[in-house]
Amino acid sequence: MRKNRVELCFTPTYASWANPIEAHFGPLRQFTIANSNHPNHTVQTRALHAYLRWRNPNARHPDVLAAQRRERARVRSEKGIRWGGRPLTTAA
Repeated sequence: MRKNRVELCFTPTYASWANPIEAHFGPLRQFTIANSNHPNHTVQTRALHAYLRWRNPNARHPDVLAAQRRERARVRSEKGIRWGGRPLTTAA
């Protein structure tokens, strides 16, 4: 692994809030799966690959960054509920 400059970082089970990769799944869902009507898995896979090809050179695109912020907020809100934190209060 040293040859490829890869470092494994183990996170606790059910600790999505501690895994940095989780922020990338929100934009992936938003830009390829949400409001889509793919006729089969092959077409869906092509859409996922097209998004990844676009996303790699456009990682700092404002839409991608905004989607990542939303996903981080969603994951953090799960952390509070899952780990005994207070539930979020809602305005009445």
